[in-house]
Amino acid sequence: MKIRTVISPTERGLMIRDKAIVDILSPGVYWHLPVIGSSRIEVVSIVDAQCRYPHIETLAKTNPELAKQYFTIADLSDSEVGIVYQDNKLVDLLPPGAIVLYWKGLVETVINRIDTLVVAEVEDALVQAIGRTGKLAKRAAEIGAVLGVDVQQKQVGFLYENGVRTATLEPGYYLYWKFKRKLTAKVIHTQMIMAEVSGQEILTKDRVSLRLNLSAIYKIADPARAEDSLNNIDDYVYRELQLALRRAVGAQTLDQLLADKRALDMTISDDVAEKLAAVGIELNSAGVKDVILPGEMKEILNQVVAAEKTAQANNIRRREETAATRSLLNTAKLMADNPVLVRLKELEALEKVTTQVDRITVFGGMDGVMKDLVKIGDP
Repeated sequence: MKIRTVISPTERGLMIRDKAIVDILSPGVYWHLPVIGSSRIEVVSIVDAQCRYPHIETLAKTNPELAKQYFTIADLSDSEVGIVYQDNKLVDLLPPGAIVLYWKGLVETVINRIDTLVVAEVEDALVQAIGRTGKLAKRAAEIGAVLGVDVQQKQVGFLYENGVRTATLEPGYYLYWKFKRKLTAKVIHTQMIMAEVSGQEILTKDRVSLRLNLSAIYKIADPARAEDSLNNIDDYVYRELQLALRRAVGAQTLDQLLADKRALDMTISDDVAEKLAAVGIELNSAGVKDVILPGEMKEILNQVVAAEKTAQANNIRRREETAATRSLLNTAKLMADNPVLVRLKELEALEKVTTQVDRITVFGGMDGVMKDLVKIGDP
């Protein structure tokens, strides 16, 4: 009994004989006898243009004419990457050395080949098509196809090949083919950066232990020089600030530090600025935020401050007493030479007396009140 096989327009038939593909059948109806050892037909779908039949890639070598008739073939060298378009849409990326067969018929498949030894940077249109996320971006990551470099505003990027800088990158998003290349990239910030040097235990010149916190603001003015000169920019800035703080504090006594903190800040800034400028870094400011004294030293200083304030209060009090005495002496001299002034003082005293009492008994009438109740000088 013959076996009837129907192949639809979205299918193809693989004629298998002795485990090898000997022919490919187009859509139609086929009859064959089920004789052991004879040919058999396997029907496969071509809706997915990529043919995934086991070991189908060997057909391109064993029967190239048949393969070319039914397939678009991607046969890439060890340095080529394949860009697969179907009906003018980018659908896949193929790594170097790949052999992939795509069915002809339902969709038009075009494979663009790029030699990564000749072209390193991915063209802008392809960068946009691959994107940063999504299916193609994941595919690129899966096969290790590209190196992505994202340079934001106020940043500068550097591309290295085999440890040698080959490009300086302005803000933007870049892709580079990694096949047959050892590529790395580094992005450096060019805006102001704040550095904190905290909890530094330092002895002053007079051997007082202090704990200090330092803040600094800097920016990388020449990224290329800084990158060429330093292995780690942030670590270098931190160490220079730390050492400058220790040198500045160790050269002054506690009294000098407390008397003029601004001078300490200027000493540190002058010390660090020149060193940083030599490697392309610009110091904007540096200053000590906190000076923390040991507990016993705080108590001693509080006692010193209290004693100083007490002495200042005593000096002020004595100056005021001296001024008051001098004023009284001047008044007495004026009164001795001016009887009218004496009489005015008597009347002022009389006014004060009358405001303090409810009733006054006097003799001699109003004249006694005015002349005898209050009297300055000899009776």
